Amino acid sequence: MEFCPTCGILLQFELPYMGRPARFFCPTCPYVSHMESKVKIKRRQHLVKKEIEPIFSKEDMKNAPTTEATCPKCRFGKAAFQQIQIRSADEPMSTFYKCLNEHCGEQWRED
Repeated sequence: MEFCPTCGILLQFELPYMGRPARFFCPTCPYVSHMESKVKIKRRQHLVKKEIEPIFSKEDMKNAPTTEATCPKCRFGKAAFQQIQIRSADEPMSTFYKCLNEHCGEQWRED
C-alpha cells in the first residue's frame, strides 16, 4: 500500500494506457507517482522459526487434574487434562490431554 505524501490518502493504482506507464495517483490532490518498469528487491527478510510452547509445563503437571482417557499412541488409560478457551466465547472449550504413562507423554486435544 502506498499513501500520498501530501495529504496521507491511500493512493489508487492506474494501469498503463496508450503508452503511459502504470502509476499511483491521489484521488484528492494532484500527486502522481509513476512506477518503474523493473521492480527491485531492496532486502530480503529471513523468517525465524519460533519454538512452540508446550500446553503442559512442568508446574502444570504437578497440579493438573487427571481423568480416565485412552492415549491414542500407547492406549494407556489415564491422562492429565486442561481446558482452554481458544475460539470465540460461544464455542465450546478445547480439552488438552497429556498421557501419564512415563514412557509415552503423548499430547492430544479434543474440541
